[in-house]
Amino acid sequence: MVNLTLYTIKAVVMLDSDGGRVLAKYFGSDYASAKDQKAFEKGLFEKTKRAPHGEILLFDNQVVLYRLHEDVFFYIVGMSEENEAMLLIILGAFSDAVSMLLRHQISKRIILENLDLVVLALDETIDEG
Repeated sequence: MVNLTLYTIKAVVMLDSDGGRVLAKYFGSDYASAKDQKAFEKGLFEKTKRAPHGEILLFDNQVVLYRLHEDVFFYIVGMSEENEAMLLIILGAFSDAVSMLLRHQISKRIILENLDLVVLALDETIDEG
């Protein structure tokens, strides 16, 4: 039986075009240490950098939806049994909110200059997973 819960997101990660972290927020205890998070992000980037126009994959027994905006990858990570359509809606809502806040100029430099707005959008979109 599937465990029914409102908590569907395990992580939200934004990586630049070289695989460096721009922003990351992990929910739960799966990636508690910085070393685990870094290894996960590195593997995720290696898997998605060759297919930047894809949107969904199964990585590390988790569903990952991603989108590339200029030089920044947006990732939403959910449990393997999670509904992909729901995760896609969350990804779209978050990336659209960031796009509107940054006046449709989504690049690493602009995001870092307006990190407070991006973090606020993330916190308002996803509440503790």
